[in-house]
Amino acid sequence: MMSQMPQPTALSRCPSCEEPLEAADRFCGACGYDLSAVSAPPQDHPTIAMNGSEAGLPPAAPSVDWPRAEEPGSTDTPAPVHRAADIQGTDSGGSELPHPEHPERPGDPEHAQADPAGPRPPAARRPASKPSGVRFDRPSEPDEYPLAPPAQGSGPGTPADPRTADLPAPPAGAKVCVACRAGQVDTDGYCENCGHAQPRERDHMEQELGAVAAVSDRGLRHHRNEDAFAVSSTALPDGSPAVVAIVCDGVSSATRPDEASLAAAHAANESLLAALPLGTHPQAALHEAIVAASEAVNALAGPDTAQGENAPHVNAPACTIVGALVTSTLLIVGWVGDSRVYWVPADRTSLPARLTEDDSWAAQMVAAGLMNEAEAYADERAHAITGWLGADAYELEPHTVSFKPDRPGVVVVCTDGLWNYAETAEEMAEAVPLDAAERPLHAARVLVGHALDGGGHDNVTVAVLPFPAPSQGAGSA
Repeated sequence: MMSQMPQPTALSRCPSCEEPLEAADRFCGACGYDLSAVSAPPQDHPTIAMNGSEAGLPPAAPSVDWPRAEEPGSTDTPAPVHRAADIQGTDSGGSELPHPEHPERPGDPEHAQADPAGPRPPAARRPASKPSGVRFDRPSEPDEYPLAPPAQGSGPGTPADPRTADLPAPPAGAKVCVACRAGQVDTDGYCENCGHAQPRERDHMEQELGAVAAVSDRGLRHHRNEDAFAVSSTALPDGSPAVVAIVCDGVSSATRPDEASLAAAHAANESLLAALPLGTHPQAALHEAIVAASEAVNALAGPDTAQGENAPHVNAPACTIVGALVTSTLLIVGWVGDSRVYWVPADRTSLPARLTEDDSWAAQMVAAGLMNEAEAYADERAHAITGWLGADAYELEPHTVSFKPDRPGVVVVCTDGLWNYAETAEEMAEAVPLDAAERPLHAARVLVGHALDGGGHDNVTVAVLPFPAPSQGAGSA
């Protein structure tokens, strides 16, 4: 029987002289090279580098001496099984794989301390020389935490349970926590007993004196309430009533605006309560009250924030102010800044009116005839104020105006946190409840709610005073 001839190798060119070959050639026709001695080329395709040249082959990996499986004998004992972790070798970075014979190599930082979870399969370990890309700096957390037994006794260092402990009553005048109703509130606004944060007093304030009511709210966007108000009533020398409402709006871009508005409101109110019973004309008394408020705000500025040659642009505490004074026959308003006073007649067929003019960029544009009111207040500069109380303010020019309404109504004193949502007199009158003269606190709450429903972008403060001032006993607050 003839031996089988070797099959031709599918080559396109001779390996020796590059002569083109036919598929059935066994020898090169040009140089006589024996083509049957050439092994067949691999059937895959070369990797082409981005520049078009063929990429070089990767370096050969070190050979691994794989153990040979023993042939099964005549017995039923199965052949031994070898796992990959049993074989010495290297990982993709060239580092030696751990091996059961020496699972903890000296000098390996990963094994410097014993593993509290016990030995792990070698395949789960990583060599220290190659980071994994994720690192956990904290040890693994246990699935369950043992609970410590309740502390016994009442020795030093044992915390008191606010639910059962017999805590001493806070000193007289101290604030009591709204959460545990037992602990005293520290100056930082937290309960000394349970640590509960207390609501800030100025986030929402209400006050009613029968003839006047006011409500102030932080709003929905600001982190604190920088508005303040003061309401009071007193008697003139002839015994007729005089009712006062002062509303101040802290300038947010200034330092400590909440302190400025509070100081101004209290100073103006105290000034009026001192001057009116002495017979000072109400319009002159309101003018002097605004001056007193300005001095109180100026006093908040230290030597380094007061206006002067060396510090003309320092940002001192500042606020705006608006006030209304109602007697049995007169309505006097005074202001510096952009807070407002509106007149809303009890007879809603009569026209309402805005009684103040803003100290603002928009008002100046309208007064100069450069823009109409709608255009001016639509501009982003509309609320830039040109008048305020503060050590860095321009020369103080309080505005005061006296009116003699010929019919009953209500006076609305408010910050821009309200009138931003009811700018015109007609819009404000529409928002004021019909029974505002009989229920001023309810009316003030409704108006604050109107601003919050509209977005509450600013602090909102509103005072409502019925006109004429009702005859009643004098008092103050």
